[in-house]
Amino acid sequence: MKYVFLVLLVVGITACGGGHEQTGKFQPAKGGKFYGGVFRNNENGELNSLDPVRINDATSSHIAEQIYDHLLSFDANLELKPDLAERFEISPDGLVYTYYLRQGVMFHDNACFPSGKGREMTAEDVKYSFTRVCDARTQTKGYSYFQGKVQGAIEYFKATEAVIGKNTAPAVAGVQGFEVVDPYTFRIKLLHPFSPFQYYVTLSTCFVHPREAVEYYKEDFFKNPVGTGPFIFVSWTPDRELVTKRNMGYWGKDEQGNQLPFLDEVRFTFIKDDKTQLLELKQGNLEESYRVPNESFGDIVDDKKQPKGEYAKFQLLHVPAMSSQFYGMLVQAKPFSDKRVRQAICYAIDRERIIRYVLKGQAAGPSVHGLVPPSMPGYPTDKIQGYSFDRDKGRALLAEAGFPDGKNFPPITLQFNPGGGRNTQVAEAIQAMLKENLNITLNLQQMEWARHIDEIDAGHAPFYRLGWVADYPDPETFLNLLYGKIVPASGISPTNSTRYQNAEFDRLFEEAMSTQDRARRMELYSQAEQIAMNDAPMMLIFYDEDYRFLQPYVMGYINNAMDRRYYRYVWFDPSKM
Repeated sequence: MKYVFLVLLVVGITACGGGHEQTGKFQPAKGGKFYGGVFRNNENGELNSLDPVRINDATSSHIAEQIYDHLLSFDANLELKPDLAERFEISPDGLVYTYYLRQGVMFHDNACFPSGKGREMTAEDVKYSFTRVCDARTQTKGYSYFQGKVQGAIEYFKATEAVIGKNTAPAVAGVQGFEVVDPYTFRIKLLHPFSPFQYYVTLSTCFVHPREAVEYYKEDFFKNPVGTGPFIFVSWTPDRELVTKRNMGYWGKDEQGNQLPFLDEVRFTFIKDDKTQLLELKQGNLEESYRVPNESFGDIVDDKKQPKGEYAKFQLLHVPAMSSQFYGMLVQAKPFSDKRVRQAICYAIDRERIIRYVLKGQAAGPSVHGLVPPSMPGYPTDKIQGYSFDRDKGRALLAEAGFPDGKNFPPITLQFNPGGGRNTQVAEAIQAMLKENLNITLNLQQMEWARHIDEIDAGHAPFYRLGWVADYPDPETFLNLLYGKIVPASGISPTNSTRYQNAEFDRLFEEAMSTQDRARRMELYSQAEQIAMNDAPMMLIFYDEDYRFLQPYVMGYINNAMDRRYYRYVWFDPSKM
């Protein structure tokens, strides 16, 4: 039989001063691939939670994606493909989604199970996982996705909200629209047709997990994740390292029939500085470095977007990202409650200058149209009229609002996370522009990611920095940030964090979401977005282009516009070490 022998290769990549050594035994696989190796990646954001229902940030999603599985996933072109569900059906009226599950998929071995052995995943687990998304007691950050869409989601959320802090069961037993047909068939029933719903099961909040783990670890489940994914959680040392190991019993296979994953381990560090991260790659201590430090970009990447100099030996992947960077303005808080103030601030920013001198060209373009980036398939981004730099318009609007030449305008504070240094540099540039162009004093408050996002969700940050990466390839994933009907009367608002509300936007947005014809849906989305851009609840800055360096021996990396990290397919070529 082919490939029954072992090839033992000991490879050392040692950094100056004694860095981590990449060593291991590599076993040949079909198609010229190899098993083995430790993939070391860095996240420059904070890991907030590994409880799926509490994930709404990129760092947590990147890590959770290795531990859990979805019902459906994406290929390199962001087309839906099977994951835990082998196939799915949508009823002709668009109200019923039926998922047919793989048989024999096992949860990871873990102390939460009898004898520590993982059991088979079934439709009951899918129902349990999705129901937790609608349970107020879980501190869910994903409820708004199902709110008003899935039958019984609102009723169950309110029932669980009513018993928070009480030792009583909710008056509603579960979510009516989540139904187990049989052990391998799960069904979701909607209140009304909602075209983007086909993508919702790919959300981080919809990772499938077992009841036993939640009940065993209780409030510590967020740091003791158990899933069916390609890698098994081993340990997490906050701010330092998270380790996962290969799931030897993973169900997935590649196109050659190799059992996935190939890597022995995936490790994550949490270096906050992009320059340090890139140095770690250069010294052989990382396999991947995401983003290039702005101040070094021109020295490292040439005009054809190829690596140069001492970085020419590395692989450089780049793609226009389905991602936008912006500063949100809490529309209920003064001075941002005045639309003219928000518009003035939007006009005062020279985005081209930021890209040229701060980002050194490391962006897909200035956000002069709307929130939805140009990389969104089939969306007429160019039709949206946003905000280009116009100092005179900005000053005139600020004067109309009662602050001529910025006189008596209260000092405002921008809350932001460092983001490896890039966010700080952009914030300092915008601070200077607001002072120069509007005579507005902007104070900067840097905050670690976990606290930063909590303050934003709670409505405690009137002016804040965020970036939004598409959850799926439909404009709704961006425009949902502006949907007024998901803004709560009180409490956290993790999606629409500007708490913007406009009835006409909501009407057009709802019509778009229920429209099956994609071209018509795109047109309705664009009409809704134009209304929101006129109201300026956020200051859009730039659209991202993702750059990442990889070591020369890293193979099988799937680069995509949504920055999904599919490490299950990654393998090492020992001949290039």
